[in-house]
Amino acid sequence: MTTNTTAGRSSILAALFAAFLFGASTPFAKQLVGDVSPILLAGLLYLGRGVGLWVARLVRDRRILSPNLPAKEWPWLLGAIVSGGVFGPVPLMISLSQTSASEAFLLLNMESVLTAVIAWVVFHENADRRIVLGMLSIVAGGAVLAWPQHGEVTSGSALGNLAGCAACACWAVDNNLTRKVSASDATFIAGAKGLVAGATNLGLALALGASMPRWPLIAESMGIGLASYGVSLVLFVIALRSLGSARTGAYFSIAPFIGTAIAIIGFNEPTSSTFWLAAVLMGAGAWLHLAERHEHVHTHEPLLHNHPHVHDTHHQHHHDFPWDDTEPHTHPHQHEPITHSHRHYPDIHHQHHH
Repeated sequence: MTTNTTAGRSSILAALFAAFLFGASTPFAKQLVGDVSPILLAGLLYLGRGVGLWVARLVRDRRILSPNLPAKEWPWLLGAIVSGGVFGPVPLMISLSQTSASEAFLLLNMESVLTAVIAWVVFHENADRRIVLGMLSIVAGGAVLAWPQHGEVTSGSALGNLAGCAACACWAVDNNLTRKVSASDATFIAGAKGLVAGATNLGLALALGASMPRWPLIAESMGIGLASYGVSLVLFVIALRSLGSARTGAYFSIAPFIGTAIAIIGFNEPTSSTFWLAAVLMGAGAWLHLAERHEHVHTHEPLLHNHPHVHDTHHQHHHDFPWDDTEPHTHPHQHEPITHSHRHYPDIHHQHHH
């Protein structure tokens, strides 16, 4: 079971680094909001992700390869593209334009809560007491953050909070749909989502009268999109493959703290006691998720699928083609029934009931 545990740790690191890249991008994206319309900026960020990852994929494979995505999984991918890539970015840019960066970042922790709720209710991913308590703590932090100070509610802050929650809801749906295709090439998934979302938002912005900014701003926006939306999503998909939607979302919830630290240290964002209380509550919720241990006897049903793998406990199969012992490698393979007990997450091999 050591290999399985090691894979879980690698996936946790992937999720944490994805969170770091995304969190680091938000303060810089906020600096561009005043110079570029929110919809146009969203288009440039996602287009940078799509173009950059497709070029990287072309360089890696030296030719355009089929993603080998099963026909039944294409609707999941298209749904993820529409929910997260088309509908998600614009509310985020609106939220950043109406609230302080530090408040917007912490409010984005609601994404992990909504991701988990959808995973549990719709896709029946398992949840224990620790995970639920962690989510309640994050919700409490979001409520404290959104509570009007001094009994006043401004239209700007209300709109910013509402837009932030809308972005979180879109990405929560995106995360759960992406999880359904996470066994496929992560670079293809992230690149396809970036191209479609980028072109859609860019076209919409131009149709509404926005004008393209200067080339330095275009390059900066697309560069941020490639690093913090592109590489970040590739790592996120890899984590989804091994951790499931709720757990990956929980690890990713440190992104607002990364963004907040950069906003406070690098951009002199002001803070308040309400902000720090929300930070403590959300931090406690994230810690409860990080400290989770899940182990019990479970049975694997027969399964035929295709994804990168090594010959660990769950992949003891023969090859009907010449193989040079290179791992990880990718090919269609059959899982035979097996019953055992070990620490695990609701990954692509552990979709059992409890």
